[in-house]
Amino acid sequence: MNISQICPNPALRDWRVVFGSNVRKVRQQKRLTQEDLAHEAELDLTYVGGIERGKRNPSLMVMGRIAKALSTPLVKLLET
Repeated sequence: MNISQICPNPALRDWRVVFGSNVRKVRQQKRLTQEDLAHEAELDLTYVGGIERGKRNPSLMVMGRIAKALSTPLVKLLET
């Protein structure tokens, strides 16, 4: 699978924005605060906020920790 299949719209191909938006959406659906997520994923609160805004470039390990903390498959957090 390539990025065009995941993000067919060229304007949305910045995976950091896609990932961050999905993290925020899932976090809010689960009624978690950024602080709750940061604690569960063992990350700094400001780092989680930066990820949700698409301003940070999280490693695969960090993305995995966030997915685990949200009980959500990582691939779901990368879908548009």
